Amino acid sequence: MKIRTIGIVGAGQMGSGIAQVCAASRLDVVLNDIDQAAIR
Repeated sequence: MKIRTIGIVGAGQMGSGIAQVCAASRLDVVLNDIDQAAIR
């Protein structure tokens, strides 16, 4: 089984950093946070 999509809850400093590394590794990223402004 190969992982193609990763979901991250929390778009703070750590979550956004993880999302960036995953996206750079060519994974599809789903980022979620209670504050919509943090996702942009």
